[in-house]
Amino acid sequence: MPASAGFLFVAVVLDVFSRRAVGWAMAPHMRAELVAALDRALYRRKPSGVIHYSDQEEQYTSIVFRKRCASSGVQPSMGPIGDCYDNALCESFNATLECELAELAIFDFIEGWYNPRRRHTALANISPMEFERRKAPAA
Repeated sequence: MPASAGFLFVAVVLDVFSRRAVGWAMAPHMRAELVAALDRALYRRKPSGVIHYSDQEEQYTSIVFRKRCASSGVQPSMGPIGDCYDNALCESFNATLECELAELAIFDFIEGWYNPRRRHTALANISPMEFERRKAPAA
């Protein structure tokens, strides 16, 4: 996911039954440290006999991740390269996350900064909202 300071990688663990995000982690890289998402999910749910579906990205094929799964009784499941079915739920979550975050960011930019605060030289160095307030006819 693009971020202001580069790329931000997000790992999420979703409960397939409820669709709840039960664990997540973020990092500026896609390495095994993202196993923290699994750790959060395990801490929250204390599951037994569960399956962790994922793609074949580096953090999920790492020795660290496999050891953490084994020590927690979690069965990792990965489809073949290029097959999205094992990880379809998380792919859908990621698409929703990106779209809705973009909508929120755009709304915040326009309504929280551009209209009320962004100063324009064409408007005597005041914001569009302040310009309109000052130029509005008296009631």
